[in-house]
Amino acid sequence: MMASIKLDAVSVDIPIYNSSNRSLKNNIISAATGGQIKVREGGRVSVRALDQVTLHIEHGARIALIGHNGSGKSTILRVMAGIYEPTGGRVAVEGQVAPLFDFGFGMDGDSTGWENIMLRGVLLGLSQSEVRERIDEIAAVSDLGEFFDMPIRTYSAGMVTRLAFAVSTSVKTDILLIDEGIGAGDAAFLERAKARMTTFIGEAGLLVLASHSDALIREWCDTAVWMEHGCIRQHGPIDDVIAAYHQSLHA
Repeated sequence: MMASIKLDAVSVDIPIYNSSNRSLKNNIISAATGGQIKVREGGRVSVRALDQVTLHIEHGARIALIGHNGSGKSTILRVMAGIYEPTGGRVAVEGQVAPLFDFGFGMDGDSTGWENIMLRGVLLGLSQSEVRERIDEIAAVSDLGEFFDMPIRTYSAGMVTRLAFAVSTSVKTDILLIDEGIGAGDAAFLERAKARMTTFIGEAGLLVLASHSDALIREWCDTAVWMEHGCIRQHGPIDDVIAAYHQSLHA
C-alpha cells in the first residue's frame, strides 16, 4: 500500500468552557496560543486551531512541521492520527498510522508493565501472538527491570513514556507521526531511542515530524511546512522554509 495523507480545507475549532467567568482568559491561553478566537451565538467561545488547511502528502515524504507554540502543529498531527475530528473540510488517510505522542493512550494505571505492553500493542494493531513474539525486545528497550511486575501508576512519567515508546516502535507502520516532546527520560535512554527512531523512520512510508529543533528536522526531513495562526504560511524545501521562519522571528 502507498501511504498518503490528504487534508482539504480542514478547520478545527476547540470550544472554550467557563467562558462566563474570569477563567476565560486562562482557558484561551492554555488552549491555543496564537489561534483565532471566535465568539458565536449565545456567547460561546472557541479557538480556531486550524483554519482551512489544505495539504497533500504522498508516499516517501519526510515533512517537518515548524512554527511557534500554538501555531497548529500538534493539532494537525492529531487530525492526521484521527484523534481530532475536523469541524470543516475533509481528511483522507491511506495506510496504518503510528502516532508517537499522547503516550497515555492505551495504558491502564492499575495494570502491570507486562499487561500494558499487551494492551498498547493490541490497540496499535498487533495480534496478541505478535505482541508475545516481541515482548522480550520491548522489555529490553524499556529497561524497566523489576518495575514490569508493578502497576504503572507507580511509575514516573518518564518510565511510562519509555514503555509506550518501546511498544510503539515495535510496530511496522506506513505513516509515522511524531511530536518532538517525547520526553523519554535520561540521557542514556535518549541515545538508544534516537538510534531506534532512525531505524523506525527509515522503514516508514511517510513521516510527519513537529519540532522546534532545526538539527532534528534537517536530519530526518527534506521538506517543511511553516504553521502560523492555524494556517500554512509556507511549504517547500526545508532550508528555504527554515530560513523564512527565522527571518520572520527577527523582523
